[in-house]
This record gives sequence, C-alpha cells and structure tokens, in this order.
Amino acid sequence: MTQPLDATSRAALAQALPHWHLVEGRDAIQRRFRFRDFSEAWGFMARAALLAEKADHHPEWSNVYNRVDVVLTTHDAGGLSARDVALAAAMDRLVA
Repeated sequence: MTQPLDATSRAALAQALPHWHLVEGRDAIQRRFRFRDFSEAWGFMARAALLAEKADHHPEWSNVYNRVDVVLTTHDAGGLSARDVALAAAMDRLVA
C-alpha cells in the first residue's frame, strides 16, 4: 500500500510543484492547465493519460475547450503520496 506524504515532503510541495495548489477540504493537489485551443488541450490529455496509465495512477480531471483541470490524490494512501508528486511533475514536463 502507498504511504501518505510525510511532513517534510509536504513542506517541499510549494517548491517542487509551484503551479500546483492544495485543494480546500481534501488531501489533494490541483492545477489548471490552459492551452491555445481544444486540440492542444486534448493532445495534452492524451499524453498525460499515457503517463498515468504507465504509472497506474489516474487523475481526476475535466476539460472545457482550452482548459484542463487536474486533481491528484492517492485513494489507497488516504491522501497525497509520492505518486501524486511524480505524476504532477510529469504533467508539468509535458507543458514545459
């Protein structure tokens, strides 16, 4: 079973993932990605889905036109885990 993030790892989140924010009322992180158009947003989702599937860790997400909203949490751990941090960083690299 995946372990939740420890206090040191939680304190480093803002530095490690500056575009991600804690979700109010949940032990999760979120980010809004914006793209030029729907096609670019959908392409990002397709690439991110392949990363998520390979990691066996799947985001909660939605898409409206050029926007993709992503929430990451690890249900098995009861909240944030290293798996969320790794997937968030991988998604960030897709748009870097």
